[in-house]
Amino acid sequence: MPHRMHHVGILAVLLAGLAGYVDAVGFIASGGYFVSFMSGNSTRLGVGLGSGTEAAAIAAMLIAAFLAGTVAATLLRRKVPVRARESAVLAYVTVLLATAAMVSSGHAMFALIPIAAAMGGMNLAFEVDGDVRVGLTYMTGTLVKLGMRIADAMIGGPPLGWMPYLLLWAGLVTGGVTGAFAQLAFGVLSLWLAAAFALAVTVAVTMSRWRKA
Repeated sequence: MPHRMHHVGILAVLLAGLAGYVDAVGFIASGGYFVSFMSGNSTRLGVGLGSGTEAAAIAAMLIAAFLAGTVAATLLRRKVPVRARESAVLAYVTVLLATAAMVSSGHAMFALIPIAAAMGGMNLAFEVDGDVRVGLTYMTGTLVKLGMRIADAMIGGPPLGWMPYLLLWAGLVTGGVTGAFAQLAFGVLSLWLAAAFALAVTVAVTMSRWRKA
């Protein structure tokens, strides 16, 4: 169990970093929309509907893509053997990010659709018994748990119980910083780096599974 939790913790931080990276790339490329943070897009949808601007249509498109990606990844997990589920979801994310990278050279805004779908699907990497145990693309709940564990530590609870939540949040922020630099330096080519990173993680997870088989 400790080894499994260690594996999950490392993978979660890596994938949170990927989510932060593509969210930063998408945010800059689209002029202020999110590809992984749907709470922000939901607010933009509401503001757009209230003010009658095109922001509503763009936000709705991204929310729909994220939702479709989640549905597709869920169905994929149901179709593959239990041991292959993690790898299957990550491979799905990799294919979508590579698709986005190919599309981005001529249609940057359209590239946001497969990215949002990839981010919706990526959360399914940590589904257990029909429930997502680790949120990779949204950090509000993580920050709440971080605050709760800090409070627990202050009154005699586990002194480092808050550390996993801090690392998960830091992974997202670090990915965001890296994505911003990459987008400003390489433009749409930065998506190829995201796809390559996702592929590397997929291969590493798959090889780890094979060694345990």
